[in-house]
Amino acid sequence: MVSAGGHGGGGHGNGGDDGLVVDFRGNPVDKCRTGGWLGAGLILGTELAERVCVMGISMNLVTYLVGDLHLSNAKSANIVTNFMGTLNLLALVGGFLADARLGRYLTVVVSATIAAIGVSLLSASTVVPGMRPPRCVDAAAEGREADGCVAASGGQLAMLYAALYTTAAGAGGLKANVSGFGSDQFDGRDPREEKAMLFFFNRFYFCISLGSLFAVTVLVYVQENVGRGWGYGVSAAAMVAAVVVFAAGTPRYRYRRPQGSPLTAIGRVLWTAWRNRRLPCPADAGELHGFHKAKVPHTDRLRCLDKAAIVEADLAAATALTVTEVEEVKMVVKLLPIWSTCILFWTVYSQMTTFSIEQATQMDRRAGGFVVPAGSFSVFLFLSILLFTSLNERLLVPLARRLTRRPQGLTPLQRVAAGLVLATLAMAVSALVEKKRRDASNGGGVAISAFWLVPQFFLVGSGEAFAYVGQLEFFIREAPERMKSMSTGLFLATLAMGFFLSSLLVVAVDAATRGAWIRDSLDDGRLDLFYWMLAVLGVANFSVFLMFASRHQYKPAVLPAADAVELLTEADSPPGGDVGREAATVKGMDDV
Repeated sequence: MVSAGGHGGGGHGNGGDDGLVVDFRGNPVDKCRTGGWLGAGLILGTELAERVCVMGISMNLVTYLVGDLHLSNAKSANIVTNFMGTLNLLALVGGFLADARLGRYLTVVVSATIAAIGVSLLSASTVVPGMRPPRCVDAAAEGREADGCVAASGGQLAMLYAALYTTAAGAGGLKANVSGFGSDQFDGRDPREEKAMLFFFNRFYFCISLGSLFAVTVLVYVQENVGRGWGYGVSAAAMVAAVVVFAAGTPRYRYRRPQGSPLTAIGRVLWTAWRNRRLPCPADAGELHGFHKAKVPHTDRLRCLDKAAIVEADLAAATALTVTEVEEVKMVVKLLPIWSTCILFWTVYSQMTTFSIEQATQMDRRAGGFVVPAGSFSVFLFLSILLFTSLNERLLVPLARRLTRRPQGLTPLQRVAAGLVLATLAMAVSALVEKKRRDASNGGGVAISAFWLVPQFFLVGSGEAFAYVGQLEFFIREAPERMKSMSTGLFLATLAMGFFLSSLLVVAVDAATRGAWIRDSLDDGRLDLFYWMLAVLGVANFSVFLMFASRHQYKPAVLPAADAVELLTEADSPPGGDVGREAATVKGMDDV
């Protein structure tokens, strides 16, 4: 089952139930004519286009909003973070629709088409003169504003929002299903196809890397030096081509029929427990429905949910839930304290796509005779992810194995802890660099080198190499076996909440300081104090994380390695940080 990017209730690939895997006519699959690399190769092209599309928008959008639409720094940052937060939330919707009704293939086709329409609208909005305010110099000549700039109107912003959120809806559906549909092309019971599936994930990671790096280098350069319309037009053309190529492979795919979403099962337990809230829990837990046949041992925590399994209350409605179903929901609820402390990491991460890029626009970006586009500085984020994922598995994890004598070396929560520490350090460094930039600009009017920003990109990227893998490893390992695809859903929710929290903090700080910290001109504001605030929040969040982590008891059972590899590689969500993640999780499958 796919929840958010997760996959396969029947194991991984096609292993498990032949009756659920068919060709496009609904007949049993012919391995010689369907699936394998024949179908998977076409699916990889869709993922490549999705990365080009999303990364080409997110990593340089703030410069367009500030420079071309003349929006404030605070509003521009919130538009970017709300866009990315919504995209990740809509991935949950895409996964639910695929599980419950549409199936992965149809969800991917519809989502890719919607994404192509969205980025085409965005390209049009940057080309049509009426969709942008006049240039500052033109407005000044007409005497409209004292500072010569007119912000985008409500109608112009409406076009922008329509384009962005249409793209988010499409990209979210793709994010939830494309990797799962690719793994459906391989039969996990066939040794040759099972081996090929691991190579598929390597190639899937390669496409994510290639698309992300192409977007933040070539596309960002085209946007800055040729024109936004051309840059977004390339993304639109890539998505249209991906839809055509993907649809052309329809006869070549293997299809897994929808089996229902785990979200539905969770909803049933919560609703039934609420409906029975006035009933007393039986003194003997053995009286609960399915107690003696439970696949998960009954626990005394969250006894209020046990009311969903009270037999007398449910027999008349024929909706009796079992102890197994109730305990699985308890296990998901048990993950929420750790989940809540992972959100702030992605709030810090979002600064790399907003204010850090805006800082770069006001710094000296020359490298020899070449001026580096501001959005291209995020390449250092990707390089640090690649570097640290390699170091983690080849140096740090083996060292930890020797020191701790544990097979996995670092536990999932230790990885998350390392990521949170590095993110907090990144905000402290960001604050120091911003103060240096501001003092230099206000003192002598000389811009310092934008390469002073590299340490903060490097720290966040290295933190992500720990936190991303650690979070997914934790959610997969600790989630109920039958609901393990929920792990990617929980993970994507931390991303979405992190971006939304960033928007909320910007609004709150702007109101509390009356615009003194975050101003249209960074030289007049105190962005360094905003970074210090995030650093302090990071310290407080880490303290709470340590409290929750010290009380957490790991599940004794561990997921099979192949299932862990599959699920870990399916959550390719965060903008820009996809580079290196799939590689890290494939290499680290024995750590799960």
